[in-house]
Amino acid sequence: MNLENTHKISPFFNESSSPLIMGILNVTPDSFSDGGKHNDPASAVKHAMKMVQDGADIIDIGGESTRPGAKSIDTSEQLRRVLPVIQQLRSELPDDFPISIDTTDVKVAIAAVESGVNWLNDISAAEDSAEMLTLAADKNLPIVLMHRQGKSATMQDAPFYDDVSEEVFSYLLKRAEVAIAEGIPKHHIVLDPGIGFGKLFEHNIEILNKLPLLCQSGFPVLLGTSRKRFLATICDETEPSRLGAATAATTALAVQAGVKILRVHDITENRQAADVAWAVVSASHQ
Repeated sequence: MNLENTHKISPFFNESSSPLIMGILNVTPDSFSDGGKHNDPASAVKHAMKMVQDGADIIDIGGESTRPGAKSIDTSEQLRRVLPVIQQLRSELPDDFPISIDTTDVKVAIAAVESGVNWLNDISAAEDSAEMLTLAADKNLPIVLMHRQGKSATMQDAPFYDDVSEEVFSYLLKRAEVAIAEGIPKHHIVLDPGIGFGKLFEHNIEILNKLPLLCQSGFPVLLGTSRKRFLATICDETEPSRLGAATAATTALAVQAGVKILRVHDITENRQAADVAWAVVSASHQ
């Protein structure tokens, strides 16, 4: 594989930075869309390298499903799932290529960093493990802070907001302030509104509609809509793997809104959507 033409990443984001594609690598038996497909380390690494070849800028590895209704997985099992994959990927990818660990467990994150991870992705915005912020600060790592209402097991039971975009965006900015106070530089703090995490259909649509407001906060924004249920509802589609085009539509809209990172399963479609949208957006800045 020729990695010379893959997109390079910088921890510094600004208005002129082109959008990045984060490839999802679930090494779990029960993730909502691809659970069980990449349990074997060799299969997981092969899939990750294919995503890089297709244009992924970051590989995000998770050993615990966070789909609605999912139960927590203990530290030792998460480590058993992710460490062999991280170690092999780090040996095959350039030293500075971003490998992210998707976990709320700081013990998992520490072991992952020791094995070569250089990004943190925490769906609890470091509320489950406050030490996650210390780790990011001490190791000078980018960290994704996501909004969710409730825990995975129950978050979709009865989510409620008076004003979803205001509440979600305010929460993220407050968590960013905490991160800065812990010593994490602003350009290393990525905000994720958490589409589908404790949110109904109308909440997700409202957040997508108001994305420009979050993108104007001065923090890089990550969006994760890939193959999610609200897209299935819109498209009347029951098979998540058939929602690549629907996801790509949200990618294009997100890039126009100012989103800098798109977390997706289907790399080629979303790389193309992001690049086309960016060509249009960047033309307006010339």
